[in-house]
Amino acid sequence: MGNNQARKRISNKVYERELARLQTELVKLQEWIKHEGLKVVVVFEGRDAAGKGGTIKRITEPLNPRICSVVALPAPTEREKTQWYFQRYVPHLPAAGEMVILDRSWYNRAGVERVMGFCTDDEYQEFMRSCPEFERMLVRSGIKLIKYWFSVSDEEQERRFQGRISEPTKRWKLSPMDLESRNRWVEYSKAKDFNFAHTDIKQAPWYVVDADIKKHARLKCIAHLLSLFDYKDLTPEPVILEERPPQAGYVRPPMEDQTFVPDTVTELLSSKPEDSEKS
Repeated sequence: MGNNQARKRISNKVYERELARLQTELVKLQEWIKHEGLKVVVVFEGRDAAGKGGTIKRITEPLNPRICSVVALPAPTEREKTQWYFQRYVPHLPAAGEMVILDRSWYNRAGVERVMGFCTDDEYQEFMRSCPEFERMLVRSGIKLIKYWFSVSDEEQERRFQGRISEPTKRWKLSPMDLESRNRWVEYSKAKDFNFAHTDIKQAPWYVVDADIKKHARLKCIAHLLSLFDYKDLTPEPVILEERPPQAGYVRPPMEDQTFVPDTVTELLSSKPEDSEKS
């Protein structure tokens, strides 16, 4: 990946148009998954601040959460730490007609747990032996397993970390683990390389997304996800709304008896154009 600043970027207008087109296709894919009874798992892994969350948000935005759900598990409980490592992920696997997106997954053991010393060497080695077999078992059971790794350069990650510090609405994204990963770039790189060497299997290969430019990464990832399915357009035909029958026999209670949310929009509409631009 070259210098991020020198790379040509897609315009916002073109980005929004292409994103809207891809999201329409995602709705078609959703209907196909439901119709065919497919079971789909999409794993999102990669560097901190690589843009996984933003891409997941754009994928799920137009979809039915009953069909496409996102799973982002917290740190394991003391009880879960004593279970078979993959056990806490199994209840979240999809049934027929569902797609589950894992915002980080069992690969925590191959990344943060390995680098930060949260697992023993024996546990790590066992994961590397078991993970490919676990994933092959999922595929044999009828699950379509798709794995994305979001790759971001050292310079771009640093820029995004600095941006999170300067914006109060994004500061929560910068966890102590993120700060520590900043200091252990090489260790994480080695862990990723070793992980790929063992888990980039034919039945469930890793797809690497160059994520130095967030908008490019989102479009590329969604387009690639769609390309993995030979789906058909099953969009329902437009519903014809007949004229409503007369509504009688109902008297609405006085509006004064209801508690309305204060109107803060009218004040904004009356503000000066330059004030709106500033906000």
